Amino acid sequence: MGEQEMLSGNGICIDSHQHFWEYNPHTHAWITDEMAYIRKSFLPNDLEPVLAQNSIQGCIAVQADQTEKETQFLVEQAEKKPFIKGVVGWVDLRNEAIEERLQYFKHFPIIRGFRHILQAEAPDFMLQKDFIRGICALQKSGYTYDILIYPKHLSAAIELVHQFPDQAFVIDHLAKPYIKQGLIDEWRKDITQIAQFPNVFCKISGMVTEANFIEWKESDFTPYLDTVVNAFGMHRIMFGSDWPVCLVAANYPQVIGIVKKYFSNFSKNEQALFLGENCRKFYGLL
Repeated sequence: MGEQEMLSGNGICIDSHQHFWEYNPHTHAWITDEMAYIRKSFLPNDLEPVLAQNSIQGCIAVQADQTEKETQFLVEQAEKKPFIKGVVGWVDLRNEAIEERLQYFKHFPIIRGFRHILQAEAPDFMLQKDFIRGICALQKSGYTYDILIYPKHLSAAIELVHQFPDQAFVIDHLAKPYIKQGLIDEWRKDITQIAQFPNVFCKISGMVTEANFIEWKESDFTPYLDTVVNAFGMHRIMFGSDWPVCLVAANYPQVIGIVKKYFSNFSKNEQALFLGENCRKFYGLL
């Protein structure tokens, strides 16, 4: 089967995870010297031709800054560019007025869910009463929640999702396993456990930046891909590029090439699920 045939599948292909920003050294201080290549602005006009060249028809724009201003910025980009199918924004889930804030964001139906950068917090942060109250409000409002964590957070994340069987969760970047170090056993155990909850999905994204930026090879990712596919099945995984963050280690054709090769022997229906249908289902896209 040719790559173009694989990509076309049975429906449209959607990149479930990418970012836009107008670079500012203060708000983007997380971009280290090692990642200096992405110390610049990345906007929809930069991504649009890249998606077209790789047979991707749409994307989900995900927050990178923890402000409501960031959420509004992403909404504004989506209003200009219809290829942006949904926005995962930021809102202070610990805000006592969280229900009112979510009611405000209902005015912008392009917003499909929210995310907090939990990887920067202690694992028990997500189990605090005020954060739990925020997830309760998300569930009532019908929003999804993206879980951005490291492997050390997975035990707490398992406790979190156990409390919310009706809340739609998706784990970003496979929970950032230690691909560069080749560590897998603890992560495999915990990611397999959290996959037992049917309301939890997983984005196959962000792998190249967890590997050696310069010397990664496709085989580095195979055991991690095997684990996630076996744990979540073909109905709860989705492709994400993590553009432009991925650019510190790989260009877009390289990133999608890793999964194109891995899934090349899967059925067309399974490929279509991974490349778009599961994302549409999770985020409730039309």
